[in-house]
Amino acid sequence: MSSYYNPQRKYNLYDPKADRPFRLSRSKIESYVNCHQCFYMDVKLGIAQPPGYPFSLNSAVDRLLKKEFDIHRSAKTSHPLMKTYRIDAVPYQHPDLPKWRDPKRGISYFHEETGFEIFGGIDDVWINHEDELIIVDYKATAKSGQVGIDADWQGGYKRQMEIYQWLFKKNGFKVSNTGYFVYCNGNSDKEAFDCKLEFDISILPYVGNTDWIGPILSEVKSILIKDDLPESSPDCDFCRYREAALHIKTKGVQQKTLF
Repeated sequence: MSSYYNPQRKYNLYDPKADRPFRLSRSKIESYVNCHQCFYMDVKLGIAQPPGYPFSLNSAVDRLLKKEFDIHRSAKTSHPLMKTYRIDAVPYQHPDLPKWRDPKRGISYFHEETGFEIFGGIDDVWINHEDELIIVDYKATAKSGQVGIDADWQGGYKRQMEIYQWLFKKNGFKVSNTGYFVYCNGNSDKEAFDCKLEFDISILPYVGNTDWIGPILSEVKSILIKDDLPESSPDCDFCRYREAALHIKTKGVQQKTLF
C-alpha cells in the first residue's frame, strides 16, 4: 500500500467534535485555494494527493543560504546581497528561529474563531532600522532570462509570504509589509559544467496583503463541518485524472477513446 493513501489513516484529520485545536499548515491552506475537493478529501477523509518528488537541489540551496545568512546573523552584519539591493537590514536573531524554520513546528497562532492552529515553517527573517521584521523566502530555479514573481503559478509564493507575515503579526511582532524572495537561478550558459553549478542571485521585493486570510479560514471551517464533498476546481489535474480513471473502470476500457 502506498504511503500517501492509507484507508485506515486516523491521525491529523479534522473532527468538528474534537476538544483541541486543529493544526492547519500553510501548505494545507494553499491546497484549499487550489482545489476544495482535494483539500476536503485529504483533511477530512484522510485521502491525500500522491506526493511529489523531493526537490533535493532546491533543499541544498536552502541549506547553504541559511548557513551563509547565519554567519552574518551571528556577526550582526548585513549580507553583501542586502547591500547590493540597498536593503537596510540585518538577519534577525531570536532563540525561536530553529523552531520557526522547522516545517513540522514553525511559527503558529491559534485562530479562535475557527479553532484552527495555523502554522508554517519559514526560511529567514531580517530586521530593519525601524525594528520591523522582514519575512524572507528562498527560491531556486534554472531558467533563461531574469526571474520574477508575476507568473500565474507563482500566486502560491505570494500567499505563502502573506501567511508568514500574518503569523508573525498575530504573534505580536512588528512586521514590514514588504517581504523579499531570495531567488537563485542556475546558470546553464557556461561552456562547461566543471563539477559545479553557478547561480545568479536576485532579491525580489513583494508587498503583502493579509486581509484575505481571516475570511478564507472561515470558508475552510464552513466546508469542513459539512458531510458533503465540495465541488472540485475545474483546473485540478488530480480531480480530472480521478474522474477519467473512474469512467474507464466503470464503462470499460473500450470507452477510453472518449478522452
